[in-house]
Amino acid sequence: MAKIAGVTITSDDRVRDVIHNFNADGFDSLYLKYKGGRPKTFTLPERREIKKIAKSKPIEHGLPFSTLSLAKLADFLVAEGVVDDISHEGLRVLLRQEGISFQRIRPCPMW
Repeated sequence: MAKIAGVTITSDDRVRDVIHNFNADGFDSLYLKYKGGRPKTFTLPERREIKKIAKSKPIEHGLPFSTLSLAKLADFLVAEGVVDDISHEGLRVLLRQEGISFQRIRPCPMW
């Protein structure tokens, strides 16, 4: 293992881990699992659902708020399974692209 580590410029522990993983999973263990790069974009149905929820009243969804913040909306979207994950900033950008400014959204006048 020391020779392999020297040739590959890595530690003995790393070589041992790779060999162990290879023995357990075969060649699949050698493929990189890192999926770096740009985050996934949302599909058109996801975007429509996000826009619909953002423009609706929180009470329509059983939420005890008069208005939704970006944080509350992002948490609600994930909890309801509309999206797997979304950051507050990503949500703000998406809503801006859809023509929604969260500062303009106001509670129902009946509140």
